[in-house]
Amino acid sequence: MSDFFHDRENTFEQQFANDETLRFRSVARRNKALALWLAEQKGVTGDAAKKFAEDFVGAQIGKSDDEVAAALRDELARADIDFSDHRLKKKVAEEMAVAVASVRSGK
Repeated sequence: MSDFFHDRENTFEQQFANDETLRFRSVARRNKALALWLAEQKGVTGDAAKKFAEDFVGAQIGKSDDEVAAALRDELARADIDFSDHRLKKKVAEEMAVAVASVRSGK
């Protein structure tokens, strides 16, 4: 009986680790997509856009979704781009859905 509970505990721990890995990868992909979108909004293209995205993703590691949204709002405000909080939340949610699907499919 003890082995059953031990196996079950290991299964739950493994599932938790897999879920956390999925979330980390999804958030990183979402943040990259958002950064590339933001670069496009600012008129930044090519290698400069890729560099901007790398820097943005690196700066957001370990930050909450609210902190990422605040960083996006700050960047939009600095570029004098009018984008409502509602539209920004919708964009973040859309990019997260795409990122999760992408990670789950192994792309």
